[in-house]
Amino acid sequence: MAGTLSPYRLRKARDIYNIFNIFNALSWAFLAGNIVTLFALRLGANSTYIGIISAVNYVAFFFLPVGKILSGRFPIVKIYSFTWASRAIGMIPLLFAPFVFAFGYRDLALFLIFIGVAFFHVIRGIGMIANNPVLSHLSQGADRGSYMTQIQIINSAVGMFAGFVIAMLLGRDPPLFLYAIIMAVGIACGVFSGILLGKIPEPEREEGLKNKKLVEIIKGAMNQPSIRLFFFILLMVALVSGVSRTFLLVYGREVFAQSDGMIFLYAVFGGLGNLMVGLVIKFLVDRVGAKPIFSFCVLLGLVSMIPVIFFPVSIGENFTTVTLYLTFMFFMLNFGWLGAEGVMQTYFMGLVPSEQMVDMGILYFFGFGIAGAGGSVLSGMLLDATAAISGSAIFSFRILFMILIIISGITLFIMRKLVPLGALPFKGALEVMFSYRELKAISLLDKLNKTSDSGMEEAILGALQDSPSGLAIKGLLARVKSPRLPVRMESIRAIDALSGLDEDAERALMDDIINNPFTTAYRSARTLGNHGVFQAIPLLRELAVSSDYMLAGEAMIALAKLMDIAFKPQLEQIIMETQNPRLRIAGVEAIGIFGFTDSLPILLDLLRVPDPPPYLRDEVVMAMASILNMDNKYYSLLIRFLANESLAVTLAMDEAESAYEHFLSVHGRKRRKKDPGLASLQDHAKVFQSAVLEYMKNLKGEQLYRWIMGLPDDLVNGAAQMILAEVTMDDDLTDLRRLKLLVVQWAAHQLRLWTNNLKKE
Repeated sequence: MAGTLSPYRLRKARDIYNIFNIFNALSWAFLAGNIVTLFALRLGANSTYIGIISAVNYVAFFFLPVGKILSGRFPIVKIYSFTWASRAIGMIPLLFAPFVFAFGYRDLALFLIFIGVAFFHVIRGIGMIANNPVLSHLSQGADRGSYMTQIQIINSAVGMFAGFVIAMLLGRDPPLFLYAIIMAVGIACGVFSGILLGKIPEPEREEGLKNKKLVEIIKGAMNQPSIRLFFFILLMVALVSGVSRTFLLVYGREVFAQSDGMIFLYAVFGGLGNLMVGLVIKFLVDRVGAKPIFSFCVLLGLVSMIPVIFFPVSIGENFTTVTLYLTFMFFMLNFGWLGAEGVMQTYFMGLVPSEQMVDMGILYFFGFGIAGAGGSVLSGMLLDATAAISGSAIFSFRILFMILIIISGITLFIMRKLVPLGALPFKGALEVMFSYRELKAISLLDKLNKTSDSGMEEAILGALQDSPSGLAIKGLLARVKSPRLPVRMESIRAIDALSGLDEDAERALMDDIINNPFTTAYRSARTLGNHGVFQAIPLLRELAVSSDYMLAGEAMIALAKLMDIAFKPQLEQIIMETQNPRLRIAGVEAIGIFGFTDSLPILLDLLRVPDPPPYLRDEVVMAMASILNMDNKYYSLLIRFLANESLAVTLAMDEAESAYEHFLSVHGRKRRKKDPGLASLQDHAKVFQSAVLEYMKNLKGEQLYRWIMGLPDDLVNGAAQMILAEVTMDDDLTDLRRLKLLVVQWAAHQLRLWTNNLKKE
């Protein structure tokens, strides 16, 4: 047997399977969908008969063991192909029902429908043994959930088209032979779809396929709590989904007297609901996980049934209102419950090991059969009984849907205990569903997975930096191993933009800084520092002396962000000894991040170095500003200075004047002699501008030195006060106007703080 398919063979097999699904969906719509229910109603069938016909649909699942026996003797795809063509042929008796009815044999006509439907579903049940193994075989890979939902989308879209065609053909009062023509087309499509199935590669045969009995399979499933819980939920979902959607057709026809054509038109909107939920699930399931979407669909299905309870009888004769109401009901019920069925199968395939897929697949469909058949028969009987007792059809439907709502509520409560299978929690999934940024990120990831163009990869990765999402982490980590440097670099930048990293991301980044020096290692080191990955500290210490100076520089900055204080003496030594401008600038930045005042003398020594590299002095002064908690304010001042260095004196005087005006606005011009603190502040404020002017214009720092040393001890850091005061008297630093601007701005800031502190008192 074939194992995992190569990418080419997998793509080819999927193409065949997609075409099969097109003709299979057409066959279903023309043979076994709503058309059988409407045909039976047209022949005068009651709700009990409709329930029985609907139950036969689910009885098919009880013939899966026959298929299992046959799969031990014949190739499973051949069984699939033969039964799918045969089931369509089995519907031939329905072609004669209109003519039998025309001769007055109503019961015989209904019996022919039953015989054809029963043959169709019994043969279908035998062939369905191959459904899960084939689908699991074709959905292998990371896009399992997406591909499975794509199949649902194909079925929904084709079903909508077929439903619309049938609605147009049937109109308001179609002749009965028209049903026979439609079904003949369905038989032809069914036979062709069966032939297509025979071209799909055989999936790998499961070990022990011939040995297990049904009782053993059931015991094995029930001994696993997670699978046992899943099957209980499956029973409830299958029951509510099958009953609500089947009897919604009867509800529209019996309560509101809608024509066959209108019912099929509503069914088109039901198909649209199925298509829409398929698109939603395909978009989200591989990112959010199956469990939260499963819960969301069940919740939506529950809410969509509530209008049946409260829809007022008084407006039931208004054509527009009824049309809008039934359109909404068909759309929402299909959106919710068919969405639940679709994502439930995705969840099932993630829950069950591949070697148990056939055996558990039998139980999966058995669950559908028991719930669907039992629910359909009992619901039909309930409707007839309550309608006979109450004399009101709408009352009987309200009772039925009230019971379904209660069952749905219990199911939703129990679903909390389902195994997550790596999915997001329900609240987190809702946040993703209703977040534009997260949805945009998912869309970008889908594009990223589909593209094979490296240039396009770079563009998409760049866009992901602007829409960071934790859902992107797996896709980004895959691109970190790209053979192209720009793609790897953009991937790491996009990872850096995320709000947090998981263990896999941290491990990948640490591997990168070890294995990829001179390329992406420095960018990974930066990301580790930005995200506070403390376990990377020992590795970063080693790499701070790497021959890759870009990596060494980023390692120093990362260690500063991680506040590795033990590394600080080594950092200062590296700065003083290295002759590499880039490494020295990185070290200076790291010192500024540490923010320790005792590093100020080392930074001042760097300013005394003759002919420093470009930008070193700017970086040093900015690092000093960071230590003094002035970096944001000083940066804008430095930008203005560098734009026109002749404005140094003007900029300094602006700072001094602004601080003095702040003092005046708070304390005015009056002296309060009884307050020595205010008196000292007033004295400092009055001479501040002249001290700054002397320092900046006349290059005399004595007055500003005394001004700084006279600041209150409880206002300033003593070490910073002493160092900055000494700067004003240091002849080696006289010409460094950028540094002098920092000193002035710091002094002006202290004047403002002093002013504000006395105001509080």
